[in-house]
Amino acid sequence: MTASASRSFTIPRFKLPGFVAAIGGRMPQWPHALALSTALNAAIKMKLLPQDSLELLEGRRFLVDVLDTGGHACFTYRGGIFRPLFMRIDAVDLAAFDLVFSANLSAFLQLIARQEDPDTLFFNRELSIEGDTELGLVVKNMLDAIDWPKLPHLPGFASSSH
Repeated sequence: MTASASRSFTIPRFKLPGFVAAIGGRMPQWPHALALSTALNAAIKMKLLPQDSLELLEGRRFLVDVLDTGGHACFTYRGGIFRPLFMRIDAVDLAAFDLVFSANLSAFLQLIARQEDPDTLFFNRELSIEGDTELGLVVKNMLDAIDWPKLPHLPGFASSSH
């Protein structure tokens, strides 16, 4: 086995240059909301998200703000599915959301890849969670409980232990 094949792939901490957020913030944001809602609904279909926790999300509004890309996704959970909210963030008061997650792209990627847990990112001030504290704990526990399916082996990368 080569040296490069024996290492696990890790996502480094990084922050994109400021011009990326300046450009990204001027782009349409609805594709982000649509993509995230679709992915979350796929997770429901795959039974990765616990139904009892999902019921606690009913009617709640969420914002995921990717700071260094200028991108954000607004969505809600209603009637058993996640639905995108098509709105301009500059025209919206953040208090209109029950829960707001803000971080740079690298922190969200590390969270998704299970390289870092939400608590570590939060306490290292890399992830901001604002809004309903109880709802934040429900979402955090849902993320922690997900048993991600095993991804296929990528040539040149050892499988991750996360």
